[in-house]
Amino acid sequence: MEQTPIDKLINDISKLPGLGRRSAQRIALFLLKNKDKNLFPLIESLNLSYNKIIECDNCGNIDLQNPCNICSNKTRDKFTICVVEDISDLWTFEKIGFYRGLYHVLGGSLSALQGIGTDELKIQNLLVRIEKNKTKEIIIALSTTMEGQTTSFVLADKLEKFNNLNVTRLAQGIPIGGELHYLDENTLNTAFQARKKIT
Repeated sequence: MEQTPIDKLINDISKLPGLGRRSAQRIALFLLKNKDKNLFPLIESLNLSYNKIIECDNCGNIDLQNPCNICSNKTRDKFTICVVEDISDLWTFEKIGFYRGLYHVLGGSLSALQGIGTDELKIQNLLVRIEKNKTKEIIIALSTTMEGQTTSFVLADKLEKFNNLNVTRLAQGIPIGGELHYLDENTLNTAFQARKKIT
């Protein structure tokens, strides 16, 4: 049986991250109740995004130009690359504004369950960039999930072949303002193992 246009719209919306069928139904009804005010601007915005936004060949960010604004910015530190899982992580660093180097978006993390291996991630592209640009430091800024940790170890292993490369990772452990009795065992264990001398 062929889907109605409304069912197709609901199904397509429900494929977006974090949305179930019921949320998709509410969104579809909202858009359809006032098509000129709600649906048409969204269609125009989606078309514009589809036609104008492109992926940066260097880092994997999205922008209106290639290379992106970050990669082509001459004031950025060209010898430091912060490796992140997704574009949303890159945006988070940029929003905070303290980091002035370049980025490399892996496109996810290793996951046997989801069938994501090293070939599915942009690890090889990173190795080529390091060689080509004489990179001095790689900052591994991946999530602390099991998949993120595994990816970090695999990445660190692959980076060992570069003699003059400083490989660092984000500090892990107790967050500022965190109380010990609210922390999970893994966070507390990581903080304990990574303890530093005060003086």
